[in-house]
Amino acid sequence: MSPSRNFLVLAVLPLVLAGCKTVGNVFEEKQNIGPCPAALVLWDAARKVEIHGSEKYENVGFTGELLGVRSLCKYFGDRPLTADLKIDMAFGRGPAAEGDTKEYQYFISVVRKDMAVIDKQVFTTTVRFKRGEQIVQRTEKFGKITIPRAKDNTSGTNFEIIVGFELTPAELAFARSGKRFRIN
Repeated sequence: MSPSRNFLVLAVLPLVLAGCKTVGNVFEEKQNIGPCPAALVLWDAARKVEIHGSEKYENVGFTGELLGVRSLCKYFGDRPLTADLKIDMAFGRGPAAEGDTKEYQYFISVVRKDMAVIDKQVFTTTVRFKRGEQIVQRTEKFGKITIPRAKDNTSGTNFEIIVGFELTPAELAFARSGKRFRIN
């Protein structure tokens, strides 16, 4: 094929393809009838700090922090709302931590906005710190969180997805005090 002929084929190809279109795409998804629920970290439960003894840095054991949460949802017609969730976490090993492995418990709650908890589930993640490692970061992924809707026109803004650590009363009091210990 000569160079001029190659150019002609390349010049005509977009015109031929422009005339093609799919009729009746059976995989077509409809748009949500409204926005997705807010996905957020509960401030009181965003950090977990173990303290062995008095509140000073030398007594800090293992720590955890929920750095953020992201959600992508879809719903239309009379289908329930489904959401995929990603939670970014960081874990620390302080001077008073014993061992190289720690289990952390955290929750995911679906809440009817400003009303009541619809569902709450607690999950456990095990973190292993390598020799000399003080910080471990990870992202936990959850697919298909299902939120029922009473009517087909109920928007996702009526709900919230809230995540946080399961805390002891002492850890919760420390978190609410505004004090912070972070492993740098």
